[in-house]
Amino acid sequence: MSDDEATRPDGGASDGHAQADGGSAEAAGNPVTPEVPAVDHDTGGFFETDGLPDSASIKRWLVTTNHKDVGILYLATSLFFLVFGGVLALLMRIQLWVPRAAGEGILGPVAYNQAVSAHGLLMVFWFLSPFAFGFANYIVPLQIGAKDLAFPRLNALSYWLYLFSGLLYGVSFFQGSAFSGGWTMYAPLSVPSFLPSIGATTSVLALVLFVASVTIGSVNFLTTMHRMRAKGLSIRDLPLFTWTILLTVWMMLFAFAALLAALMILSSDRLLGTTYFAQTNDAGSMLWTHLFWFFGHPEVYIVFFPALGVMAETFQTFTGRRIVGRKWFIGAMILVALQSFGVWMHHMFLTSINLQAKTLFMATTIGISLPFDLMVFALIYTLVKGDIRFKTPFLFSFGALVLFIVGGITGVFLGAVVLDYEFRGTYWVVAHFHYVMVGGVTALVGGLYYWFPKITGRMYDEFLGKVHFAMYFVGFNLLYFPMFVVWETPRRVFAYQSSFAPWHQIATIGGFLLGSSFLVMFYNLYRSVWDGEIASDNPWEYASTAEWTIPSPPPLENFPGIPDYTDGHLSFRDDSADAAADGGVVDTASGGGELAHETGHEDHHVSHASIWPFVVGVGSFLTLLGASGFRNGSLVDGGMGGVYLGLLLTGAVVTLGSLVAMTVEPFHGPDVTHSEKWPFDGVENTKLGMWIFLASDVVLFGAFIGSYAFVRVAYGWQDWHHLIPAAHVPLPGLINTYLLLTSSFSVVVAMVAAQKEKKGWLLGSLVTTFVLGVAFLVNKALEWQHLFHVHSEAFPQGWDLSTNIASSTFYLTTGLHGAHVAVGLLITLYMIVRAARGAYLGNDEPIEYFGLYWHFVDIVWLFLFPLFYIL
Repeated sequence: MSDDEATRPDGGASDGHAQADGGSAEAAGNPVTPEVPAVDHDTGGFFETDGLPDSASIKRWLVTTNHKDVGILYLATSLFFLVFGGVLALLMRIQLWVPRAAGEGILGPVAYNQAVSAHGLLMVFWFLSPFAFGFANYIVPLQIGAKDLAFPRLNALSYWLYLFSGLLYGVSFFQGSAFSGGWTMYAPLSVPSFLPSIGATTSVLALVLFVASVTIGSVNFLTTMHRMRAKGLSIRDLPLFTWTILLTVWMMLFAFAALLAALMILSSDRLLGTTYFAQTNDAGSMLWTHLFWFFGHPEVYIVFFPALGVMAETFQTFTGRRIVGRKWFIGAMILVALQSFGVWMHHMFLTSINLQAKTLFMATTIGISLPFDLMVFALIYTLVKGDIRFKTPFLFSFGALVLFIVGGITGVFLGAVVLDYEFRGTYWVVAHFHYVMVGGVTALVGGLYYWFPKITGRMYDEFLGKVHFAMYFVGFNLLYFPMFVVWETPRRVFAYQSSFAPWHQIATIGGFLLGSSFLVMFYNLYRSVWDGEIASDNPWEYASTAEWTIPSPPPLENFPGIPDYTDGHLSFRDDSADAAADGGVVDTASGGGELAHETGHEDHHVSHASIWPFVVGVGSFLTLLGASGFRNGSLVDGGMGGVYLGLLLTGAVVTLGSLVAMTVEPFHGPDVTHSEKWPFDGVENTKLGMWIFLASDVVLFGAFIGSYAFVRVAYGWQDWHHLIPAAHVPLPGLINTYLLLTSSFSVVVAMVAAQKEKKGWLLGSLVTTFVLGVAFLVNKALEWQHLFHVHSEAFPQGWDLSTNIASSTFYLTTGLHGAHVAVGLLITLYMIVRAARGAYLGNDEPIEYFGLYWHFVDIVWLFLFPLFYIL
């Protein structure tokens, strides 16, 4: 590579393909903007309204499915939760101004625990990841050359579930008492015997809804990035920000599935009376810790990876050179993503786990720091070799690198077993955690400034941006560095040694300075949206990813044609109906003029409006709010019981009805006829989305089965039999096995009938599948009814969900499987109605996709049957 190439952000490509970080080699130094329709900047940057209601109307934001609008909604909502959680943090710092006894200060012990818990939950779940995915929603489709995400309505649904999950959590503050068991929700402190309030239950259900949002979003992003990249844009050439999102979403898919299992079990303990986490032999508390931290440690990287992507993009832009060792940088990220699932137990060094296991996880913890070292040195060397321009986005990214280095070094102490014994439960952990997590926030704030001109079409005030950075960086270090000095302060309490008071007062001052810095940011950005200088398409000059080759803000459908990297640089093929006569390719490197046309392309106009994702969000909110009124399978006492039941029923009807309406609503998503689809060339979007969803479901059921095995081993594998009544025999399970296997065969017959266009066989096979599925559920219900009313000396009250841990695991795990069967039956019923009207003849794909789900449900039963009926 020549010296000239080495100093460009993209660096060209030795194999003739331009790196996606640079777009075209010609455009890297002086990008040429393609000819596209102008956008009226006087209407406000992101208010492109073609195909949607006017941006000033509330209706537009309720019905939009466009990825840019959804990204803006994510950003605005996450910043709201930042303020919510930040105010709680300031209340905590006021309480910690001086050491206090119980009852002194503005917060009592319970209120302080609620503030600590809410601050952690809001920041980790409702601010950090959604803030990053606001950028991901807006930027990733632009960087990969897609018109939208693969499933636009699911993207909108993901946002509305996120918003309503946050609102549901907010409602918990008005239901007697909010959750006060800490953001890690350790068992048994999170079970009803310790936290009996309805508000605590609502908090858990809010998290369930949040994880549902994450799962939907993960499936959507993975399908998009693997199937909708512009033609010629290989995975290895993806921009680094998109690379970090790709790895982040893969981690989210599996990590949040484990958290979902933990939350569903905890919800069952609170609502239905199961006894997973209330066990007195420590099995329950250890089970929660394993499940939570299997999610919790990858979550650190889920939060930090998008920030790392912002740092990489801004370092390239503001140093004028490509990231040093780009391939090694990507390889290190992949290694971290894989290793992140093998270090969770270092959060459990104070438990009764044997020393050999602790030593192994100490080694994996230290090992994961090595690829991070490589990434940090790559970023530093990029700065050394580049020509730095100290703009606000760069300052925040550089500050994030400094903070993360401090956080990483202090984290090494916690990775050593002996030192962890000393530091765990102290403010050393608080300081380290915030240097890492808020270090990531620092880079994301830089990303907000970096992409602000692209999103709004306006420039921010550079002076105010630098004032914000100065206040932020000084305030952050004043807040958290003193915690290393007075690390012996115990976590989660406001009593500490009086000699530590000056350091805590410095920290409180720093906290208010940090909080005030965001007021500067909000003022700067709000004023700039309306009065800022109009931004050019590429205001940073050396920014070279695809989003900087189109207007600021981008038009509704992003590009003037179909993006193409086949020739080694970004160009646009004409996708208009007149392409054959008037053109084909608009070349961004040469400025246009050379035209070609690719035949056989059918482009459907992308739909951008649907009200049903919003309505599903409303219905889900009402359903879970109503469910929070249950305790041990019964409604709460008093007049509110009827209210909760009414909310539950209303919400269920609204949710189910709106899902059906969304299914039958005419809606055309983005066309993906011409795109880079490796390694899924022959896989349609819906099919790939189904496979990805099932991968998440594998982890969900794996967590449930693993939980069963964990508690059974804790009780003794053979002693477990004493917890099960003699009436629990294999015959019902064997019958259900035959029913499900037969139903899988009938789905295959339905698919063959659709291929051969035999309507009678198709309809009959689907009806057979439905009948067999109903028979499965009826047989299961009869078995449960029988076991509920078993009366013997050992089980005088029958064998129900709360009898013992064996009954809890049996009913909840097989009940989860039964719920999957019920969902499959609803889909089958819908398909029967459509098949009766002549659908699917000659088009077996919908039946094939349903078959993937149904076969998966059957396979899961083949694992559950021997575990719960034979072994």
